[in-house]
Amino acid sequence: MAKDDRVLIFDTTLRDGEQAPGASMSEKEKLEIAFALERLGVDIIEAGFPVISEGDFNSVKSVAKNIKKSIVCGLARSIKKDIDASYEAVRMAKKHRIHVFLATSKIHMKYKLKKSQEEILKMAVDAVKYAKKKVADVEFSPEDASRSERDFIFKIVEEVIKAGATTVNIPDTVGYSMPSEYGSLIADIKNNVPNINKAIISVHCHDDLGVAVANSLSAVREGARQVECTVNGIGERAGNASMEEIVMAIKTRPDIYRCKTRVNTKEICRVSRLVSKSTGFIVPPNKAIVGNNAFRHESGIHQDGILKERSTYEIMLPQDVGFMGTGLILGKHSGRHAFKERLKQLGVTVKGKELDLAFERFKSVADKKKQVFDEDLLAIVEDELKVYQKVWSLVSLESQSGTDIKSKVDVVLKCKGKKFHKSHTGDGPVDACYKAIDAIVKVKGELLDYAIQSVTRGKDALGEVTIKAKIKSSSVIAHGTSTDILEASAKAYINAINKVLSQKTPAKKKGVS
Repeated sequence: MAKDDRVLIFDTTLRDGEQAPGASMSEKEKLEIAFALERLGVDIIEAGFPVISEGDFNSVKSVAKNIKKSIVCGLARSIKKDIDASYEAVRMAKKHRIHVFLATSKIHMKYKLKKSQEEILKMAVDAVKYAKKKVADVEFSPEDASRSERDFIFKIVEEVIKAGATTVNIPDTVGYSMPSEYGSLIADIKNNVPNINKAIISVHCHDDLGVAVANSLSAVREGARQVECTVNGIGERAGNASMEEIVMAIKTRPDIYRCKTRVNTKEICRVSRLVSKSTGFIVPPNKAIVGNNAFRHESGIHQDGILKERSTYEIMLPQDVGFMGTGLILGKHSGRHAFKERLKQLGVTVKGKELDLAFERFKSVADKKKQVFDEDLLAIVEDELKVYQKVWSLVSLESQSGTDIKSKVDVVLKCKGKKFHKSHTGDGPVDACYKAIDAIVKVKGELLDYAIQSVTRGKDALGEVTIKAKIKSSSVIAHGTSTDILEASAKAYINAINKVLSQKTPAKKKGVS
């Protein structure tokens, strides 16, 4: 397949994805996701919007210093201070890009920018020229392009390419466009911009009307050769085009799209899980490609067909996207070597003290569960090997509760080798438990969200609790796992406290599409 038939995957999970309400990630979590995206094989990682906060600047800089294969990109408005900040953040990357944007629709120009088309055109050209002095790879986005006048889009795209833009991105910023309409916009750009062959056409679609993936794929058919997307489709408002759906559509239907990506699709489920854990956004079971039900069949007719020939009801193989299923792999008699090797097969490398901690936790879980699945192992490792320091840890807890009695929980925590004990009553065992923890650590938290799901099937399945809590004015997401739901709840809350105590709070960010 010719080079022109390759579609570049521009992942903006760390920038636009993080703009989803409640999805704020720490610098270490962002770096971990960046490494996962690099393993996945995405071409460009948009690591953030460096000018908006010190935290964002440092996160982009950290990604730039550590990522070697993917292009690291920083976003900037069409003003010098933004471009300077982006350059300083990405300049240490082996391959770097500055992404400049400026609104071009009448509604944005009139009410937000209060500028004429002539002023906007000059600002865009000047910004691209300024960025071009700093880096060779410059991308320009006319924000709200799908609602802009087409003749103006043709003109501004032509002029920014003359100024040095190597990629021109055509955003459907508010998710307003429909697939046929959006595809025709890309086709019209190709036919009406005389120097369009000197730049790559990119697309960035939002999912407000549920057609972000359809719009992106329509654009690919018309010649767009970069797609901007996020893992699990997270992002501002209803989210962005889903990376995994874009990639697998192109891979599954080469007869229609006649192009390919360089994404290692077997890493998709692993990255999806990591982003879900870091943001606290649980992937719906019916989510295409990465949902738990994506490769499960309950209908007897479907089951019969699958047993005879998988292609009767499956258009892709589960292993093609790294879908694990629930195969039994280890038990309480399994040794350290088998444990380590299985984790390695799952793409997780642990050694030294981390291996000791994870193996100790595995043995504890294996004593309670008859069957230990791959998902259990990943949950154990994720729960035990956090990206933040363990200030407090759970030693034990006991609870009393019932329909006609006040719930009471006794909690013992450990900090710096010392044990602390408190008892508390509450409106249910979780409330009593959290009040007892608050009394011990002397930090009162506010529970904003609480969710629980089983990691695998069965009565003895690990329960995974995900919470969002406000502690010391910081809103954080944390997880806890156990075969005991109250223990999992306690661990999630303690992990949230540890996260706040061991990390700086990121500055509040401004949203941008």
